[in-house]
Amino acid sequence: MKFAIISAGEGSRLSQEGVALPKPLVQLNGMAMIDRLVHIFAQNGAEQVVIIINNEVALTKEHVAALKETAEVPLEVIVKTTPSSMHSFYELSRFLKDDKFCLTTVDTIFREDEFAAFIEAFKASGKDGMMAVTDYIDDEKPLYISTDEKLNITGFHDAATPDCRYISGGIYCLTPKAIDTLEKCMEKGMSRMRNFQRQLVADGLQLEAYPFSKILDVDHASDIVKAEAFLNHKE
Repeated sequence: MKFAIISAGEGSRLSQEGVALPKPLVQLNGMAMIDRLVHIFAQNGAEQVVIIINNEVALTKEHVAALKETAEVPLEVIVKTTPSSMHSFYELSRFLKDDKFCLTTVDTIFREDEFAAFIEAFKASGKDGMMAVTDYIDDEKPLYISTDEKLNITGFHDAATPDCRYISGGIYCLTPKAIDTLEKCMEKGMSRMRNFQRQLVADGLQLEAYPFSKILDVDHASDIVKAEAFLNHKE
């Protein structure tokens, strides 16, 4: 199984709030976020980790180049500035067409035991995809997920509906079948990950929601403190 990291954003909100390091290098409990993800993926049997970073931040490029030499798992690094996360995913997708894969953004923070259980559940499932979800809402523009009683995903919504128990946690386990949908979205000129997810449902892919207790994003300086407290089981 392969793993992929979208790390091509600029982290402009963090820099505006006084955080000197680019987002992928922001430290949580003494480890850069991008290093933490690569380590966790290696611990979960990654055959390869594919990373996309932008071409604008020299410090990130230097760090990832060094990481490629020392990582516990083979890394493939794409250096390209893209207009959206979905475009970044498209750049990664050429490495993801031959096996099940897990995709996330560099600032998605979760507990390692929950993630390991999620990966094992996906490996054992016959579904086309399994999405990490949470009922903890700390996102400025959450993507709500509607499900049936068996947690099969029926839709993705910008606002909550009566059958929305969860929001997206931003961790996607998918099969290569999803790449066909991604390519269709690109041909149509779509640019948002949530529209890609909606197209997965429209295309009839079988998707299951997998609940986590909490998933955080590091978008603001204050989120760093919250993330460390969460990982240290103090929140």
